[in-house]
Amino acid sequence: MKLVILDQGTIAMHDLSWDGLEKLGEVVAYDESTPEEAIERSKDAHAIFTSKVYISAEIMDNAPDLKYIGVLATGFDNVDVEAAKARGIACTNIPAYSTEAVAQHTIALILETSNHIGKYSEMVHAGEWAAAKDFCLVEEPLTYLPGKTLGILGYGNIGKAVASIAEALGMKTLIYSRDGDAALCADIVTLHMPANEETKHFINAETLDKMKDGAVLINTARGALIDEKALLDALDSGKISWFAADVLTHEPPHPDDPLAKHARAIITPHNCWTPKDIRRRICDRTADNFASFLEGGTLNRID
Repeated sequence: MKLVILDQGTIAMHDLSWDGLEKLGEVVAYDESTPEEAIERSKDAHAIFTSKVYISAEIMDNAPDLKYIGVLATGFDNVDVEAAKARGIACTNIPAYSTEAVAQHTIALILETSNHIGKYSEMVHAGEWAAAKDFCLVEEPLTYLPGKTLGILGYGNIGKAVASIAEALGMKTLIYSRDGDAALCADIVTLHMPANEETKHFINAETLDKMKDGAVLINTARGALIDEKALLDALDSGKISWFAADVLTHEPPHPDDPLAKHARAIITPHNCWTPKDIRRRICDRTADNFASFLEGGTLNRID
């Protein structure tokens, strides 16, 4: 049985193996695949696994032995699930594998906007503290988080994990599904919604206008949740004091992307899910899903 992994590059990273999957079949793994390469590489596969490569009806029709598609992530908009269902091809995903890591990164971004660790470290390395007249160097004011409000938009596993950590820091959490206006008007607003047609550009000129003047906006969910032009206007006007995110609408961004270069934006390159422990979890759960399928089970089926 041939098992083809189309884009393992960001998961295995040459420091992990697919040993669990290798017990179930012959594994052929590629770091990345273009759409054209995906068609060719899948043609004699019994199962294919994808992180970001789109699995189209064309790929399925070109692989007569294909019986299984495994998504190496939670979101599965990169698979034509209806086409798979029509062809009797099973599909699975890996739900909630990175909850703690994304929550940790969210809090790290909040702390960066409040304590500016990176900026101050750069200043010390540049010799600015050594040249200072006083023992204490303050350029960007620090923010005291206890008592501040955190609006959480999206209260699934990640939102709940973020709330728990924030409350341990002394913050007051406001859940959008319980009190939308209060959550939007918090000192810091963090996004944890899924990206779909209903939530696309949920943060737009109208919702930004409702937010508290000088609020901080955090996004570790999906770039599509934000109208980036409206956000740029809000950053330029000071309506939003800081934007911190691990995601953008276009990834990787254009070299001249104005949001990625904005002085009041702190952007990390969609890597909050990449601790080795989390990536190992992807490898293990991928094997668990496929083993379940072989045994006639339905673990994490999405078709």
